[in-house]
Amino acid sequence: MKNLTGYLRQAGTAMRFLILATVILGLIYPLAIFGIGQAIAPYQVNGSIIKDTGGKPAASALLAQVSAGDTGIQDPKWFHARPSAVKWDPASSSSSNLGPNDPKLLEAVTANRSAIAEAEGISGAEVPADAVTASGSGLDPDISPAYAKIQVARVAAASGLSLESVQAMVDRHTSSGLEAFLGEPSVNVTALNLALAAAVQSK
Repeated sequence: MKNLTGYLRQAGTAMRFLILATVILGLIYPLAIFGIGQAIAPYQVNGSIIKDTGGKPAASALLAQVSAGDTGIQDPKWFHARPSAVKWDPASSSSSNLGPNDPKLLEAVTANRSAIAEAEGISGAEVPADAVTASGSGLDPDISPAYAKIQVARVAAASGLSLESVQAMVDRHTSSGLEAFLGEPSVNVTALNLALAAAVQSK
């Protein structure tokens, strides 16, 4: 009888441990990892495809989607992405490979600054650095809030939306929280332009 009691006690302990381990390792741990993944790397968890208002896939949030054609000049109706050495072509991702001491880089930066200052109606000193320098991939969809801010007036005038509504869209698409804490606040131009297109369509 004592052996049976001891066996039942051990079986109960083992069962409680099994239930506890199942709850922790089978429920709490996976949910915690999923939550951390959502906060730190949402595109790896959910994918990067952005859908339009009709629910159809429209773009990838990881790639700049720019209307520039062969001219390299971005459409003034939309928020502009950073310059690209490959004209934002995802099939040929690359940088310019120009070093900081290369005169061609300085020429490109100077030309970009003058063109942006003229297009946005501001001085060259007000043009942020990311507006005149390309990313390493040439496909970066993120720009600084400062670069987005100087484009608000142009986009509002071209789209027929109010300055307040366009600025509100920029604010909604500016990263914050843990994502901004781990890096710097940024604005995803691809997602922002899709929201802008939807707002213009619903006017």
